[in-house]
Amino acid sequence: MIEGKCLCGRIQYAVEGDIGEVSHCHCSMCQRIHGAAFGTYGAVPRENFRWLSGSDLVQVYQSSASMDRTFCSVCGSTLQAILNTEPDVLYLALGTINGDPKCRPSFHIFVGSKAPWYEITDDLPQHETWSYTE
Repeated sequence: MIEGKCLCGRIQYAVEGDIGEVSHCHCSMCQRIHGAAFGTYGAVPRENFRWLSGSDLVQVYQSSASMDRTFCSVCGSTLQAILNTEPDVLYLALGTINGDPKCRPSFHIFVGSKAPWYEITDDLPQHETWSYTE
Protein backbone atom coordinates (compact mmCIF):
# COMPACT_ATOMS: atom_id res chain seq x y z
CA MET A 1 0.00 0.00 0.00
CA ILE A 2 1.19 3.50 -0.85
CA GLU A 3 0.37 6.32 1.55
CA GLY A 4 0.73 10.07 1.37
CA LYS A 5 -0.31 13.34 2.92
CA CYS A 6 -0.45 17.08 2.47
CA LEU A 7 2.20 19.38 3.96
CA CYS A 8 0.34 20.01 7.23
CA GLY A 9 -0.54 16.31 7.58
CA ARG A 10 -4.23 16.87 8.18
CA ILE A 11 -5.15 15.11 4.93
CA GLN A 12 -3.86 11.58 4.48
CA TYR A 13 -4.61 9.01 1.80
CA ALA A 14 -3.82 5.47 0.70
CA VAL A 15 -3.47 3.80 -2.70
CA GLU A 16 -3.92 0.05 -3.13
CA GLY A 17 -1.65 -1.44 -5.77
CA ASP A 18 0.83 0.31 -7.99
CA ILE A 19 0.80 3.76 -9.49
CA GLY A 20 0.45 3.68 -13.27
CA GLU A 21 1.94 5.95 -15.89
CA VAL A 22 3.85 8.95 -14.51
CA SER A 23 4.44 12.22 -16.34
CA HIS A 24 6.07 15.59 -15.78
CA CYS A 25 3.51 18.20 -16.83
CA HIS A 26 4.93 21.54 -18.00
CA CYS A 27 1.59 23.30 -18.67
CA SER A 28 1.21 26.84 -17.37
CA MET A 29 -1.43 25.73 -14.84
CA CYS A 30 0.89 23.15 -13.27
CA GLN A 31 3.66 25.73 -13.12
CA ARG A 32 1.41 28.10 -11.17
CA ILE A 33 -0.20 25.48 -8.94
CA HIS A 34 3.15 23.97 -7.97
CA GLY A 35 5.19 27.18 -8.02
CA ALA A 36 7.75 25.20 -10.01
CA ALA A 37 8.81 24.34 -13.56
CA PHE A 38 6.43 21.36 -13.70
CA GLY A 39 4.20 19.02 -11.72
CA THR A 40 4.70 15.26 -11.55
CA TYR A 41 1.58 13.11 -11.54
CA GLY A 42 0.91 9.39 -11.47
CA ALA A 43 -2.23 7.66 -12.74
CA VAL A 44 -4.27 5.82 -10.12
CA PRO A 45 -7.54 3.92 -10.64
CA ARG A 46 -10.13 5.78 -8.53
CA GLU A 47 -11.28 2.52 -6.98
CA ASN A 48 -7.75 2.05 -5.54
CA PHE A 49 -7.64 5.47 -3.82
CA ARG A 50 -9.12 6.38 -0.43
CA TRP A 51 -8.85 9.23 2.04
CA LEU A 52 -7.59 8.09 5.45
CA SER A 53 -8.20 11.39 7.22
CA GLY A 54 -9.09 15.00 6.51
CA SER A 55 -11.42 14.42 3.57
CA ASP A 56 -13.53 17.32 4.88
CA LEU A 57 -10.51 19.60 4.30
CA VAL A 58 -10.13 18.68 0.62
CA GLN A 59 -11.09 21.56 -1.66
CA VAL A 60 -11.73 21.32 -5.39
CA TYR A 61 -10.68 23.95 -7.92
CA GLN A 62 -11.91 23.71 -11.50
CA SER A 63 -8.78 24.75 -13.40
CA SER A 64 -10.35 24.20 -16.83
CA ALA A 65 -13.56 22.93 -18.37
CA SER A 66 -12.15 19.39 -18.32
CA MET A 67 -10.05 19.34 -15.14
CA ASP A 68 -10.55 19.66 -11.40
CA ARG A 69 -7.65 19.88 -8.99
CA THR A 70 -7.83 19.01 -5.31
CA PHE A 71 -5.84 20.69 -2.58
CA CYS A 72 -5.68 21.03 1.21
CA SER A 73 -7.74 23.96 2.47
CA VAL A 74 -5.28 24.45 5.36
CA CYS A 75 -1.79 24.27 3.83
CA GLY A 76 -2.62 24.53 0.11
CA SER A 77 -0.84 21.33 -0.97
CA THR A 78 -1.86 20.14 -4.43
CA LEU A 79 -3.13 16.57 -4.16
CA GLN A 80 -4.78 15.44 -7.40
CA ALA A 81 -5.70 16.36 -10.95
CA ILE A 82 -9.01 14.84 -12.04
CA LEU A 83 -10.15 14.82 -15.67
CA ASN A 84 -13.84 14.61 -16.50
CA THR A 85 -12.86 12.67 -19.64
CA GLU A 86 -11.37 9.88 -17.50
CA PRO A 87 -13.97 9.03 -14.83
CA ASP A 88 -12.13 5.93 -13.58
CA VAL A 89 -8.68 7.52 -13.11
CA LEU A 90 -7.20 10.29 -11.01
CA TYR A 91 -3.73 11.77 -11.26
CA LEU A 92 -1.93 11.91 -7.94
CA ALA A 93 0.66 14.62 -7.24
CA LEU A 94 3.67 12.41 -6.54
CA GLY A 95 5.34 14.92 -4.24
CA THR A 96 2.70 14.11 -1.61
CA ILE A 97 3.63 10.42 -1.36
CA ASN A 98 5.42 9.18 1.77
CA GLY A 99 8.68 7.53 0.70
CA ASP A 100 9.47 5.95 -2.66
CA PRO A 101 6.38 5.18 -4.75
CA LYS A 102 8.41 2.62 -6.77
CA CYS A 103 7.52 4.27 -10.07
CA ARG A 104 9.40 6.64 -12.32
CA PRO A 105 8.38 9.28 -14.87
CA SER A 106 7.78 8.01 -18.40
CA PHE A 107 7.51 11.25 -20.38
CA HIS A 108 7.10 15.04 -20.37
CA ILE A 109 3.88 16.73 -21.53
CA PHE A 110 3.11 20.29 -22.60
CA VAL A 111 6.78 21.07 -23.21
CA GLY A 112 5.60 23.70 -25.70
CA SER A 113 4.70 25.84 -22.69
CA LYS A 114 7.54 24.84 -20.37
CA ALA A 115 9.23 27.47 -18.21
CA PRO A 116 11.86 29.29 -20.30
CA TRP A 117 14.32 29.15 -17.40
CA TYR A 118 14.13 25.34 -17.11
CA GLU A 119 16.09 22.92 -19.31
CA ILE A 120 14.97 19.31 -19.66
CA THR A 121 18.12 17.21 -19.35
CA ASP A 122 16.80 13.64 -19.30
CA ASP A 123 16.11 11.37 -22.28
CA LEU A 124 12.39 10.86 -21.63
CA PRO A 125 10.02 11.42 -24.57
CA GLN A 126 8.73 15.00 -24.85
CA HIS A 127 5.28 15.99 -26.11
CA GLU A 128 4.55 19.59 -27.17
CA THR A 129 0.95 19.23 -25.95
CA TRP A 130 -1.14 16.32 -24.74
CA SER A 131 -4.57 14.88 -25.34
CA TYR A 132 -6.05 13.11 -22.34
CA THR A 133 -8.43 11.20 -24.58
CA GLU A 134 -5.68 9.24 -26.37
